[in-house]
Amino acid sequence: MVGIDPGLANLGIGVVREQGVTPHYLHAELVRTSSESPSPERLAFIYKAVKHVLELHKPEALAIEAQFFQLQPGTAFKVGEAVGVVLLACAQLEIPVFEYSPKEVKAAVVGTGSASKEQIIYMVRAMLQLPKTPTSNHAADALALALTHLANRRIRTQMGFSRKV
Repeated sequence: MVGIDPGLANLGIGVVREQGVTPHYLHAELVRTSSESPSPERLAFIYKAVKHVLELHKPEALAIEAQFFQLQPGTAFKVGEAVGVVLLACAQLEIPVFEYSPKEVKAAVVGTGSASKEQIIYMVRAMLQLPKTPTSNHAADALALALTHLANRRIRTQMGFSRKV
């Protein structure tokens, strides 16, 4: 399972796998691009980094943060570009994509939709039994997205939904 915290300047990638009901950390990274580089170059860099992780880990799905930028149209456009190249990589490799809102992630990982960033990071570290805190908040958020999808998949399976999630 791959989680993506999208952004044009900072994009978090987190990879976990599940054995039984226990999630295991595989990989996390922060993909950074410079605002001094032209947008097409930044998008190509993000695309290559995401596609490399997808090809390497061959996830069954990708979880990405749903974007809500009603008051920040400039930010929404830039993040939307990054989301677009992630979706392209997934489409090319036939990997299904699932979106989760920040509140859904907080509720799945911490137990409350109003959790703080620190609480999410703490729970990601605890759930994955990491020896230290992820060095990037974006990578921690990506891991939280992957964990959210695993939790939602387990719930759907327990409820008897046969549809693949």
